[in-house]
Amino acid sequence: MRAARVVTPAPTLILVAHGSTDPRSPEVARALVGRIRRLRPSLDVRVAFLEKSGPDVREVLADVARHGARAVAVPMLLASAYHARVDLPGAIAESGADVRQAAALGEDPTLIALLGQRLAEAGYFPVQRHVGVIVTAVGSSDDAANGRTATVATALARGARWAGVGVAFGTGPRPTLAEAAEDLRTRGATHLVAAPWFLAPGVITDRIARAAETLDVAVAQPLGSHNLVAAALLDRYDEAVTARVAA
Repeated sequence: MRAARVVTPAPTLILVAHGSTDPRSPEVARALVGRIRRLRPSLDVRVAFLEKSGPDVREVLADVARHGARAVAVPMLLASAYHARVDLPGAIAESGADVRQAAALGEDPTLIALLGQRLAEAGYFPVQRHVGVIVTAVGSSDDAANGRTATVATALARGARWAGVGVAFGTGPRPTLAEAAEDLRTRGATHLVAAPWFLAPGVITDRIARAAETLDVAVAQPLGSHNLVAAALLDRYDEAVTARVAA
């Protein structure tokens, strides 16, 4: 008689977001959990936050450790900066839980395509030669992370006929939104739009929107809760699970 095959359940997916005092930001993370559950109904998915929102990631990791479960922590972060390289790995190590950390989303082509879609929804299309696009990101103390934002602008500009595509940061490094706007206007752009390289609206995107209004720059929506974002997060989860099996 053939022995019954034991099927090991897939590791829990812990979606780890930054957290914010602005309720719109955690709402996007929770909405993405719902999308992931609909895309993969058999997968156990939980949400956790690094700060300012609950449940705190340390609480979720402690619960995973108590139950002896396996999990993959997927950072809902666009850049592999301090939170992804220091905060989250530190919390995982302290918890003692059997948790593997997935890679940050980074400059995922799917998300760059979604950024173009957000521009189109705002009325800006890649055939408009008079338009200048400013990819706006949060800014980091990590120069490499800031440099990767420039690759988003390069990819977004590929095949487009815009007057130009620049980069600006909402905090920290330069160029500022004003500097990027001035540069694009000298390159012939008569209409400017900011493309927020953010997953969710919040304090910094509001700051960018206020600055944009004074500069006569339109602003598209952040990436937000979308199946393309959910699919990219699942890709990172699958990559981590595959690496775990291969190890």
